[in-house]
Amino acid sequence: MDEQALLGLNPNADACYRQRALAYFEQLKESQDAWEVCAEALAKGIYSDDHVKFFCFQVLEHQIKYRHGALSALQQQLIRETLMKWLQSQLMNIHPEKPFIRNKAAQVLALTFVRDYLTLWPKFFFDILSLIGLNPHGVDIYLRTLMAIDAEVVDRDIQHSPEETRRNTLIKDSMREQCIPSLVESWFQILQAYQQSHSELTCQCLEVVGAYVSWIDLNLIANDRFVNVLLSHMSMEDLREEACDCLYEIVNKGMDPVDKTKLVESLCQVLQSAGFFNVEQEEDVDFLAKFSRLVNGMGQSLVLSWTKLSKVGDVKVAAETLRALEAKVPLLLQLLVHEDDDISANIVGFCYDYLHVLKQLPLLTDQQKANIEAIMLAVIKKLTYDDEYNFENEGEDEAMFVEYRKQLKMLLDRLAQVSPELLLESVRRVFNNTMSWQTAPFMEVEVAIRLLYMLGEALPASHGAHFSGDNAKVNTLQDMMRTLITSGVSEYQHSSVSLEFFETVVRYDKFFIVEPQHIASVLMAFLDHRGLRHASPKVRSRVAYLFSRFVKTLKHMNAFIEDILSRIQDLLELAPPENGFPALLTSDDQLFMFETAGVLIVNAESPAERKQALMRSLLMPLTDAFRMLLAKLPEEADEERQTALADCLSHAVGFASDHQQYCGHFSMSGVIMQHWTNLLYGGHFEKSTRVIYFLMFFLHI
Repeated sequence: MDEQALLGLNPNADACYRQRALAYFEQLKESQDAWEVCAEALAKGIYSDDHVKFFCFQVLEHQIKYRHGALSALQQQLIRETLMKWLQSQLMNIHPEKPFIRNKAAQVLALTFVRDYLTLWPKFFFDILSLIGLNPHGVDIYLRTLMAIDAEVVDRDIQHSPEETRRNTLIKDSMREQCIPSLVESWFQILQAYQQSHSELTCQCLEVVGAYVSWIDLNLIANDRFVNVLLSHMSMEDLREEACDCLYEIVNKGMDPVDKTKLVESLCQVLQSAGFFNVEQEEDVDFLAKFSRLVNGMGQSLVLSWTKLSKVGDVKVAAETLRALEAKVPLLLQLLVHEDDDISANIVGFCYDYLHVLKQLPLLTDQQKANIEAIMLAVIKKLTYDDEYNFENEGEDEAMFVEYRKQLKMLLDRLAQVSPELLLESVRRVFNNTMSWQTAPFMEVEVAIRLLYMLGEALPASHGAHFSGDNAKVNTLQDMMRTLITSGVSEYQHSSVSLEFFETVVRYDKFFIVEPQHIASVLMAFLDHRGLRHASPKVRSRVAYLFSRFVKTLKHMNAFIEDILSRIQDLLELAPPENGFPALLTSDDQLFMFETAGVLIVNAESPAERKQALMRSLLMPLTDAFRMLLAKLPEEADEERQTALADCLSHAVGFASDHQQYCGHFSMSGVIMQHWTNLLYGGHFEKSTRVIYFLMFFLHI
């Protein structure tokens, strides 16, 4: 091999050496037989450098992937012999190869298997098993190869051509007939041999079992000796999580509903007798997250069995399955309400499906109603923020909680379908208990308002008409909205409560059609320190948008228009960069405010002349500031300040563009064109390309 080129494989090598290595790789790939030096290097262990070994496997991988059909029979045989010689050499090594080399070797073995198993190498697994025995280095490569084969042949996430799909089906059929029992036996031997001494190998083997169980005969795995080994692993700290995953895959396998119910029930009995259902005594949250996923799989399997049995009319067995299903509800509730959100999130699927079952039943028992209420209380509890949530600098943990809340919302929506009366009553009780908010923690106040907000989607209403129709629902919602506004909770000093207050007010905007006497107090909340002048920029920004929506919906606010315009006048001012003071609202927020002001004026019950006067008074300060900034733009020498001025001008054009039709002869375009002419003939364009950009923006407008 080209030793100089091989020097370039080192990540720290000079660029010229790396370039030479790349060229050498291309040469070996395209050559008819030059790759054979790589095969020889691997078979004889000529090189000790890890990067060279990896390089040799890459060359072989390319030949198998893209040139296998063009190779002679002797060359194909050479690849098989090379891989077996390399594998044999691993058995004698004191230390195993680096993981990245073992993974690459496993990929090459898997590719060779896919190409040769059906025709040239039907004894692939027998050859490997007879060679490695229970040697730990050999077992490691064997297990990695099995996972690589799963990726090539079984993994549904990988797209295959029709021809590859047909080939993969033939491979699986052949494996079932010829070698699967032997593979399963090897897995059992590995689990027994290494469960105490090599936890990493045991976990690898459990992963293999979980991957293959979906398409092999379940009886080979779901039997006393295998299940007993898996259950013993559930009690071993290093193995318990992988054992949970393996059991989950076993439970998840498609099968006859009666057999599935028997399998789940037998597994549950063993787990319960072994104490695994005592969730409150378990301190290992990582294991509990896996266990919750396992319980979720068992529960969803029982739901699926019940559904199938109900469809075919097997009433007796369906009833037995439902009893088995409901016997898991206490465990479901323990996991759902657990303080760790990952544990809770992993059981949501079972909970959702169980509620769907209850929705289909003609009549609910007292116990089922109690289960619904318990789930409802658990959901309400888990919706609550914890003390560690960072509202000012939301990161990954906060994003995960937001996603988890979305899952809980799905449960709440399902609860509304099963028992809307119970949900409404539960929310009413929590809400009323919390509206004595002065001494309540922010998270309790926020979730109480949040629940009221969520009812808007959970309870059906045509076009948001929550305040007409069913009297019980209307009265309850109306009472809660009245309490929300009159309780003074909008004064609560926490951004999450402030945001939830305004979100809820806007969601139930039709309440103010029914009780318009509350409009004034809500408008003040929007306009003062609770809303648009809140200490938090996040709250101010969101309220600017929500205020725009609120005003658009409640168009008949003639009595408040001039007062509102007066109060928001300072929020509509341009914030030139030289004033040194940060603006309360961003330019995007200001756009919502100008839109709001325009809507108020246009919808006012006033003569056209009065509307034009109001619009002029709205835009006159904007135009004065615009003239001043436009005059400054060509005189400014600093590029950054030029950019800031041009941005400010662009925003001004955007603010004014939607309102000029109401302004009579008053127009900003004339101001722009006049100054543009001065710039053009005054020779100022060389000062900044930003001027040209701004003028192009204006013309586009």
